[in-house]
Amino acid sequence: MRRTLLRDRAYEAIRDAIVAGEIEPGAVVRDAELAERLGLSRAPVREAFARLVDEGLLETKPQSYTRVTPVVAADVRDAAAVVGAMHELVTRVAVPRLRDADVDAMRAANDRFAAAVRAGDVDAALGADDALHDVLVRMSGNRAAAATVTRYTPLIRRLERRRFGEGGSCRSAGLHERLIDACAEGDAEEAVRVTAEIWRGLEELADEDTD
Repeated sequence: MRRTLLRDRAYEAIRDAIVAGEIEPGAVVRDAELAERLGLSRAPVREAFARLVDEGLLETKPQSYTRVTPVVAADVRDAAAVVGAMHELVTRVAVPRLRDADVDAMRAANDRFAAAVRAGDVDAALGADDALHDVLVRMSGNRAAAATVTRYTPLIRRLERRRFGEGGSCRSAGLHERLIDACAEGDAEEAVRVTAEIWRGLEELADEDTD
């Protein structure tokens, strides 16, 4: 397997474990231990660590430790503001390009989202949420916006998962339905307004949280 693929595999596995809380905030991570766990050499794990430090999920003190960062409300709020702005941008561009099949895919994703929320299945809920919004990201064709969303969404997901585990959900199937209806009608301005409302809710969720 090419080195870049090994690095990406290590990055995705460690990122997902941090976001899911399998590696808890404050936990010290060691490249040798994770390399053994993932069946990889230490090099791609070290490269993954560097990327995760850059993205705010890990922090490091040279010659001392590398550990998972705490869930900091201000960081989540900042990430939500940036990701929300990117989603507004892609929504404005994507809506005129949507086909019936794209709207159908969004509706199917929202059905899965609502069912997962009812079942208390956080993984399925967040996966369906990603699938719904990814339709708009993909149809916009904006690679810079897509990369920004990919980079900062994990910071938000950690708080969402914690709140979901406390019995709540910071996403609304009803808001999604309004977004989908606007997309189906080709109303980009309304779709952008609903998108802003969705992400404003996440900023407010961060404001309610404590470090």
